[in-house]
Order: sequence, then C-alpha cells, then structure tokens
Amino acid sequence: MSTLGRALIVLGGMLILLGVLVLVGDRIPLLGRLPGDIRIERDGTTFYFPLATSILLSLVLTLVLNVVLRLFGGR
Repeated sequence: MSTLGRALIVLGGMLILLGVLVLVGDRIPLLGRLPGDIRIERDGTTFYFPLATSILLSLVLTLVLNVVLRLFGGR
C-alpha cells in the first residue's frame, strides 16, 4: 500500500507542476516560439505544432521525474 501512496504523491506533484506551468506559460519567454516549432498560415487557416517546445518540455519533465523517483527510493 505504501507504493500506491508514493505513486499518488508523485502523480499529484506532477499535476501541480503542470498546473503551474500552464499558469505561468505565457510569462516564459520563447516558450512556444522556439526555432523548430512549426507554424503554417494559409488562407485564414493556421497550423501550429510546437515540436521544439515539446522536446524541451519532455526533457525537463523527464529530469524532474527521475529526481522525484530517486528521492522516493525508486531505482
């Protein structure tokens, strides 16, 4: 049961971090406008895919998750 409790704490922490990121996302310069983000505008239609931003966020979240798991005695 303690494993389930730890997993819920980690999941809760990740949700809090995600919520904070959503709230302050507009204030972080270049987030969503990095070189490598794809933006196509044609005839009143815009297609936007934040490829570089997604990769950067994935790396940061992976590092944070690894640190949290090591603190709670994982691997």
